[in-house]
Amino acid sequence: MLLVLKRIERQLELGLQPLLDEFGLTIEQWRVMAALHEEPGQPMSVLAESAVLPAASLTRHVDKLVERGLVLRRIHPDDRRRIVTALSPVGGTVADRLASAQRELEADVAKYFQMEIHERSSSATPR
Repeated sequence: MLLVLKRIERQLELGLQPLLDEFGLTIEQWRVMAALHEEPGQPMSVLAESAVLPAASLTRHVDKLVERGLVLRRIHPDDRRRIVTALSPVGGTVADRLASAQRELEADVAKYFQMEIHERSSSATPR
């Protein structure tokens, strides 16, 4: 099952790559943006987990996204020691386009793997 999940992840990444290239984003930067698209205003520690990135590299990716105006970083309103992140308006537009493409890819990949699982179970059934 783990191998199937890895294949699904790879298919989605390959499918998103042309759009990522168009926006000049890495897959890791997209994961940051996707996590913020799902839940804006995340503290960096939560964002690292949501984006499935080590905290050390998350800062670098967020810095690049902030430089490009796609992500905003602010001091938490209730705790001035914490930083929260969210998509900028431009980042939200980019994330919307990528999320739409991702949903289409997920549907296509799901159909493909459902067919593959069906074929494997059919061929495993004794006749």
